[in-house]
Amino acid sequence: MRRLFLPPVALWLALLVAAPLALLLVLALSWQSEGLPPFDPPWNGQGLDTDNLALILGDPYYRAAFRQSLELAGITATLCLLLALPMALAIARARRSRLLLGLVLLPLWTGFLLRVGAWIGLLRDEGWINGLLRGLGLIEQPVALLYTPLALYLGMVHAYLPFAVLPLYAAFARMDPSLEEAAADLGAGPTRAFLTVTLPLVLPGALAGFLLVFIPAAGEYVVPELLGPPGALPLGRALFIEFFQNRDWPVAAALACALLALLLLPILLFQRLGNRE
Repeated sequence: MRRLFLPPVALWLALLVAAPLALLLVLALSWQSEGLPPFDPPWNGQGLDTDNLALILGDPYYRAAFRQSLELAGITATLCLLLALPMALAIARARRSRLLLGLVLLPLWTGFLLRVGAWIGLLRDEGWINGLLRGLGLIEQPVALLYTPLALYLGMVHAYLPFAVLPLYAAFARMDPSLEEAAADLGAGPTRAFLTVTLPLVLPGALAGFLLVFIPAAGEYVVPELLGPPGALPLGRALFIEFFQNRDWPVAAALACALLALLLLPILLFQRLGNRE
């Protein structure tokens, strides 16, 4: 039975994973041109153009974009994990856990741009937050909330928090409650029991949640573009500029290939830790 499913799965992976990655790598090694499409492939007689990869590794502009993307993804994943840990624990221990889990997933059923647009309405100078602060007499002039790092991380955490809650909820739901009861019987307090018993058992779920947020957040474009500071240049913005404004498809493909290679490191590390366990 297993052999019957292997060929369709292999064909699916080849068409939707391997082929796009191969095309992306070929585009990264192509030459920029003024035609349509704006690149010359390596087999046109000019050979491979490795200057694109050298450019993104040596230019401070692109190194800053990589640094900002990793910083944005790391902070977003950490904040999501800190919020998801008590949320997942409370949902797993609640009587109506499925209802609460559905409420956590409810934002994913709406359009992504609509959720970002809602934050724009909340954070703008004439928005609800500034209106509430003025109504309470806390401020006289509107506070600049939109297009700030605060707005950026609020939008990022709101967008990716469910991806951190799901694996942690699964880890808490699989855990045997008698282990915590045994720790309490042996004299461990709630904090010590959580740190020595609960947290090690849910650590794989926490790592999975961190990666589920970190990987897509590293290439995020919409939230930084609509909510972030104008001077911020994460990799998603740099890719957009190279592809649509500069029309330098080979450099944009080289940036995407470098990001994929960089994101493979935490994935391989997570798999190695999982195999060791």
